[in-house]
Amino acid sequence: MARRKRSQGDNSISTDSESVRHLRESIAGGQHWFTALLESIALWTLSEETYKDRTYRYLVGGEAFDWLLLSERLLSEVKGLVPQEEVIDLLFHARLPVQMTDEEFKELIGASKYSAQLNYFYGVTVEEALVLAVEGEVRKEQVARGISEGEELGEEVCQRLYGASRHELLTRFRKEKGYARGRSIQFHELKEFTYWLFKFRVNNSDKARIASDTAKGLKELERQRKNRHKNRE
Repeated sequence: MARRKRSQGDNSISTDSESVRHLRESIAGGQHWFTALLESIALWTLSEETYKDRTYRYLVGGEAFDWLLLSERLLSEVKGLVPQEEVIDLLFHARLPVQMTDEEFKELIGASKYSAQLNYFYGVTVEEALVLAVEGEVRKEQVARGISEGEELGEEVCQRLYGASRHELLTRFRKEKGYARGRSIQFHELKEFTYWLFKFRVNNSDKARIASDTAKGLKELERQRKNRHKNRE
């Protein structure tokens, strides 16, 4: 994916028209919409765009590809042509509408995008799950000690995972990236911050700790998946 960006006003003409055209024509020709979607992702070139007054940043930290965000963007071009329930399952639960091996997925979106989406999975998705898992551990410890939940929860999580306060980490992140300081953090910046935290943790931990934390994050993701499945029953 080329690291370039393009903006446009509030209209319906795609900035990556070849990709969108392929998606529409393939679905109209009878191809399964998900296969057509992955082929269209392979054709996509923009790392970032502003479309209909919304900014989409598909490449986090220059190397982590948010393929579900791009899927959302592409599927907005073919509303009414794909089953809405399957689209919701994909975008909100990362549940594929067809069975597919990792190799098949890799072949359809291309090796470079496949590698970049693994960066996103481990660097953002699993990292977020790891934070939630550690939050649960800290919360249980606080309850056992009779401590009420407060701001200390998040600070304790940051200290355990990254060895510094959230404020210190966010300040360092923004300084490295050249971003302005502020009291709030926007969603796209939060994703990049999460990926930065992942790399910071990996670079400052031994292999055993990295493996343990990764397993904890994956376990939390599986717990969430089971809970969603249970709630659907």
